[in-house]
Amino acid sequence: MRKSDGKALAPDFKRHVNEVIENLRTSLYELHDAATRDEKTGVYNHQFFKTVFGMETEKAKEGKEKLCLAMIDIDFFKKFNDTYGHLVGDEILIELTKNLAMHLRKYDILARFGGEEFLVLLPETTAHRARQIAERLRKGLWKNDKLKKYKVTISIGVTEYKARDNMERMIKRADKALYISKENGRNRVTIL
Repeated sequence: MRKSDGKALAPDFKRHVNEVIENLRTSLYELHDAATRDEKTGVYNHQFFKTVFGMETEKAKEGKEKLCLAMIDIDFFKKFNDTYGHLVGDEILIELTKNLAMHLRKYDILARFGGEEFLVLLPETTAHRARQIAERLRKGLWKNDKLKKYKVTISIGVTEYKARDNMERMIKRADKALYISKENGRNRVTIL
């Protein structure tokens, strides 16, 4: 065994400590993603959405900013899955979320609500501006070759924060607006 004065081990020790720190950092990022992201699509999950929603509604309650919520649903997705299979359906979900994220602003929050439904929290946004964003999302699908190939369309329901609103009320209104979009022919945006 070699006797050490501490200097010979220092470079190896530093390298080892740096590797451990980097591994911990990577593990923390992976844990954060697992806790906040939807496994299939990579967008935020419902739990994370609820947390952010709470923070954004506090700003809206204080009158500091406008806030809108959009609910998005893929038109005829069950029929699509039945025709092409669930693996292709999963690919479409992934392509859709990439496409939606590409057409959103950096501070908008896109989350998977369940199945083929998604929520988009639109901070600092009036109902008029939310309609413009929703239309951009809807029309943007046709710029994606895979979504265009399968003729994927979406219906969107939008609502704006009102005094004393909470997440449940806003989701209920956005869902009602979404239902109206579907009842009126799908592939459209409705605001309530």
